[in-house]
Amino acid sequence: MTHLSETAIKIQTLTKAFASPRQDKVFSVPTIAYIGLGSNLGDKKANCRKAITLLEKSGRAIRASSLYRTEPMGYADQDEFINAVVELETVLSPDALLDQCRSIEGELGRVRTIRWGPRTIDVDILLYGTTTIETPELTIPHPQLHCRRFVLVPLCEIAPQAFHPKLQKTAADLLLDLHDHQRVLRCDENGTSP
Repeated sequence: MTHLSETAIKIQTLTKAFASPRQDKVFSVPTIAYIGLGSNLGDKKANCRKAITLLEKSGRAIRASSLYRTEPMGYADQDEFINAVVELETVLSPDALLDQCRSIEGELGRVRTIRWGPRTIDVDILLYGTTTIETPELTIPHPQLHCRRFVLVPLCEIAPQAFHPKLQKTAADLLLDLHDHQRVLRCDENGTSP
């Protein structure tokens, strides 16, 4: 009996020593996450479409919103954005999904300069089921979700019932409550705004 206990302890110790910090971050039951995308450098529409394709490494993209042409927020002296939202079914934990989002940003050439500044791609976790997280690395729901028309409009296009667990409101309710007048225009098939 003692020998078995010592063996079990050694296995646990080795597993902890060699495991990736994110390796235990895969769940057996999938969760629906909503991912926000934004680009205002290079081929903005192509950047968003490529990010959607790369998200398939993190799960199954159930739906993607239309692409929307939007005014910049926070730092106005930059080109307009193309934004979209993806509904993703994933078994990755929030931390592992964050790693994947950052990996996509890196693969598409994102360089972080000034806050809210120009970028080839921004990939943000907006909602992850009904989970709430507040760590230095990650906040879910996204802390600005409820006050960003450029996120709420595409989110409501694909999932108006998506639920904000902290505010206890649906995406549709949040959009109705929003009082800003930011311009958010859906792109047509030719990539121009209606």
